[in-house]
Amino acid sequence: MVSSPLHHDDIARVLDSVRDAHTGHSLLALSKLDGFRLEDGRLSVALAASKEQATTLAPLCDEAKAALEKLPGVQTATVILTAHRAPAAPGSAPAAPPPARPKAAGGGGHRPFGGTPPAADAQVLPDVKAIIAVASGKGGVGKSTTATNLAIGLAQEGLRVGLMDADIHGPSLHRMLGTSTKPEAREGRLQPMEIWGIRAVSIGMLVDEKQAMIWRGPMVMGAINQFLTDVDWGPLDVLVVDMPPGTGDAQLSLMQKVPLAGAIIVSTPQDIALIDARRGVTMFEKMKVPVLGLIENMSYFCCPNCGHNTELFGHGGAKKEAEVLGVPFLGEVPLLADIRATGDAGAPIVASAPDSEGAQAFRRIAQVTAKALLHAEKISVAHSQ
Repeated sequence: MVSSPLHHDDIARVLDSVRDAHTGHSLLALSKLDGFRLEDGRLSVALAASKEQATTLAPLCDEAKAALEKLPGVQTATVILTAHRAPAAPGSAPAAPPPARPKAAGGGGHRPFGGTPPAADAQVLPDVKAIIAVASGKGGVGKSTTATNLAIGLAQEGLRVGLMDADIHGPSLHRMLGTSTKPEAREGRLQPMEIWGIRAVSIGMLVDEKQAMIWRGPMVMGAINQFLTDVDWGPLDVLVVDMPPGTGDAQLSLMQKVPLAGAIIVSTPQDIALIDARRGVTMFEKMKVPVLGLIENMSYFCCPNCGHNTELFGHGGAKKEAEVLGVPFLGEVPLLADIRATGDAGAPIVASAPDSEGAQAFRRIAQVTAKALLHAEKISVAHSQ
């Protein structure tokens, strides 16, 4: 590839806009963008695909050619299909790389788990009553710890709960849940790990923990889409989604794909964190997603020796912010060594030490959340045990 006024993302967006009329999948999802070259107005784009796909992709390549010629600085475009690399290789589709993928159950090279792709108009998660996002405006506020313990707390309320890790670049739920085996794929459907009374899926369960997920936006969005459509979640009362920090592609992709019953924002008490939490609330409100409330994490430090509470990051900031924004305050969680230790050990505190102060804080938040969903008629009391 040579330097040009075009960026990789410019090409990827065009390829993602060209879709197969029968399956609804984009040309970007059905192949891999190997590279491109723009010289004197002539654009050449190389796509990797299997020989079996070449006939199917040829008409899409013609559509892509016309679309690419509308890009700035492009006079003519050529799209070339190459077969030097199998399309199930890393980056061939917006999904997990092959070292961690379960063996495909069948054809469909662009589908990492095999099987038949769903119809373009198929309903997403038809057996899930409510989907809630746990988000934060910035990293380092304990969002994943909160999402994990909230999900288990909801299960302890008698709900059928799933936990999906949408933080593709920084997955951590597999470590917090203590899972070391890879999920199984059956007939092209990934089976969630069943642990601590919930069903869970994370990209961290599929890749080496030391592997960096150097993926661009379209691939991240594709991975989230496959966690929604290619996972056998089964009947659930609530699917808790641990979102990546910030307000980017992953958040927008999820909100455009499924109707969220609500969002929970996690923040610490200090002003700098609350500024970012405010952005998160604004994003969900603009997307017409109800904000179920704010959680103040690391609200105070409880000394394990003397029991004295110290407000290391201030205290009550999230509650005041919730009042200003006109959204509920769901509760506060103390800064405790046990919460950190149980998370690192793969035994979330709500499950491993249910009578502890930290577990009781999460349980109270889970109870308030369940009541909010019940009041909104997103779930019913007649759930399975």
